[in-house]
Amino acid sequence: MSIISRKTPCLMVQGCTSDAGKSVLVAALCRVLARRGVRVAPFKPQNMALNSAVTVDGGEIGRAQALQAIAARVPAHIDFNPILLKPATDKRAQVVIHGKALTDLDARAYHEYKPRAMKAVLESWGRLCVAYECVLVEGAGSPAEINLRDRDIANMGFAEAVDCPVILIADIDRGGVFAHLVGTLDLLSASEQARVKGFVINRFRGDISLLEPGLRWLEERTGKPVLGVLPYVHGLYLDAEDALPRGKEAKSAARLKVVAPAYPRISNHNDLDPLRFHPEVDFAFVGPHDLPPPCDLIVLPGSKAVQADLAWLREMGWENAIRRHLRYGGKVIGVCGGLQILGRQLHDPLGLEGKPGSAPALGLLDYETTLETEKTLENVTGTLRLPGAPAIAGYRIHMGVTRGPALDQPATDLATPAGGSSTVAEGALSADGQILATYCHGLFDTPEALDALLTWAGHRPSASFDPNARREHDIDRLADAVEAHLDLRRLAEWLPF
Repeated sequence: MSIISRKTPCLMVQGCTSDAGKSVLVAALCRVLARRGVRVAPFKPQNMALNSAVTVDGGEIGRAQALQAIAARVPAHIDFNPILLKPATDKRAQVVIHGKALTDLDARAYHEYKPRAMKAVLESWGRLCVAYECVLVEGAGSPAEINLRDRDIANMGFAEAVDCPVILIADIDRGGVFAHLVGTLDLLSASEQARVKGFVINRFRGDISLLEPGLRWLEERTGKPVLGVLPYVHGLYLDAEDALPRGKEAKSAARLKVVAPAYPRISNHNDLDPLRFHPEVDFAFVGPHDLPPPCDLIVLPGSKAVQADLAWLREMGWENAIRRHLRYGGKVIGVCGGLQILGRQLHDPLGLEGKPGSAPALGLLDYETTLETEKTLENVTGTLRLPGAPAIAGYRIHMGVTRGPALDQPATDLATPAGGSSTVAEGALSADGQILATYCHGLFDTPEALDALLTWAGHRPSASFDPNARREHDIDRLADAVEAHLDLRRLAEWLPF
């Protein structure tokens, strides 16, 4: 029984597994509808991710919902992702509600908290249904997690509450696609099964005629239509919800070698997407127990648990590798948590990211960071203190307050919230010019900043690369594929096509 009287057209995409393609399909449908003049909003009731973004109303949501907002051509808003869980350990996460961090809870405590979280979800849902012509909803993980069915707010629990139709998507590239779809459907309740309107198979490559007997069997076995088989679209520049990229971009023109550690609590690693996709940059994430290779630039990305990730860096041999890299003239950039790691000390007196206490950081820049309860959440614009003063545009999300002499030689000048011509100095640039540190996510997102940073690191690009233009192009490319391979006439029963 619905507890909300739904009048706004909506559709929910649920997946048989994580990374089945839910986020990407919602983004594609947002762009398809936006291109047709429909005012559409993305929505994910509950998200667990360490990649996040700052909204136009000063809150924090999952990065995937920010991407979907770009696809929908609307400003990102806290109501697009009312519950965001940011894991700090394997058992504990920061709980962000309506864009603000409220508390840290372990898994059992959060399960008890879910009825209150559901209230926040339904408040956001109600506002979106009033403000938009259509809402596209993304589930989380799989709806067939029977141990989590009680008090579910992320998948069928939400869909049942607001009477939202559902389609199931599965990734054929993983193998076992028919087992995924049939097994997921079989584990749902009778009312949930009735709510599923059809299936989508994602990341198909090969001869579709060889798949067709299986599609007919699936439809006969379940009584549900296959709404589309989406091709594997290669090289998409799309912000990941959380998972690190599966592969490495092949580039024949790469001239600059850049690496970044894939530490356990890495956050906002999408900051490095412009490097991953730049045609003249050979970029790689370096995983556990892999030695950091010789390179021109090391980037230390954000972290949700800086002390823990610093300990991991030391265990994996990164401290000595970074010092050797600098001795041979290499460059280092630290972003957010990476900035904190480059300083002298890390202080967490309240135990906000683990056990209370302090730890020595790498000591490469003369400042110390203390974690405090107040979280900085702001969109920023400004310039880098590099030749030409290239413009930057990004956001800051952090709980650390950093103080020390190294900040007297800043890395950026940021526009003040009040506007006007005044600026605030931020970050640090080492006296020898080898280390740059900043709290600004999106450091590489403007073409001029990206060019300047690559030149500073040792290679002047032969042509500018615009990450935002590439993202827009690939959203349209994805939307084109969905329009060509998804049965939009059937979806028109629930969406305003």
